[in-house]
Amino acid sequence: MIHLIQRLIDEAKRQPYPHLFITVSGAHLYGFPSPDSDYDLRGVHVLPINEVIGLEPGQETIEVSEVRDSLEFDLVTHDIKKFFGLLLKKNGYVLEQVFSPLIVLSTPEHDELKALADGCITRFHFHHYLGFANTQWRLFEKESPPRVKPLLYVYRVLLTGIHLMQTGEVQPNLVTLNEKFRLPYIPELIECKLSGVEHSTLTNVDVEFHRREFERLVEELEMAGENSNLPEAPRSQKALNDLLIRVRWNRTH
Repeated sequence: MIHLIQRLIDEAKRQPYPHLFITVSGAHLYGFPSPDSDYDLRGVHVLPINEVIGLEPGQETIEVSEVRDSLEFDLVTHDIKKFFGLLLKKNGYVLEQVFSPLIVLSTPEHDELKALADGCITRFHFHHYLGFANTQWRLFEKESPPRVKPLLYVYRVLLTGIHLMQTGEVQPNLVTLNEKFRLPYIPELIECKLSGVEHSTLTNVDVEFHRREFERLVEELEMAGENSNLPEAPRSQKALNDLLIRVRWNRTH
């Protein structure tokens, strides 16, 4: 594992700009990576001032997908300003990236960002998880034979959203979530993904049962959003602005 982390760090350091952080997202974060799953690296890079205010802007978003020495990874980072803007737009993806415990690169400012990201969580984040769940359900439903991955994503995002509305905690790991929700079919679905390949299919799956569960959990998420005690708007905008200016200045001088 130490060797793997070092290889991921080395790949991150190949990029042209300094990073605020890089964490692992995707199936490894969610608790159901297949043996052939790639590593989804996500994070924040910092453009120098001259590439922000000049006529030749730097790369707001960097995307790299490679296989190097049998290590397959997918790296996506946003410039700090773009990323902070996404945080303020109630984007659940970026929240999960900030709080991911699977850290490849970090900085003291990453720790500051975690504290400020708490102040960006609102009850309207349930829309993000509701939309994602609907998209994954449509994908699961139209495929024949159906794949396990979209179905796991359906349950993962619904339980993450419900838990977030109820507690204010960002928890994207389905194994951990199911310790609370105790859905009896989740372990078997996870085992199918863990022991198979990335595009494993399901045999003898009861689609109607999962449709009922999907609809039940959608209602639970909607109710959790309506009843949540979370604030209606982010509280961290000024502090994020101050952090952005300080990081941009310090990384340039």
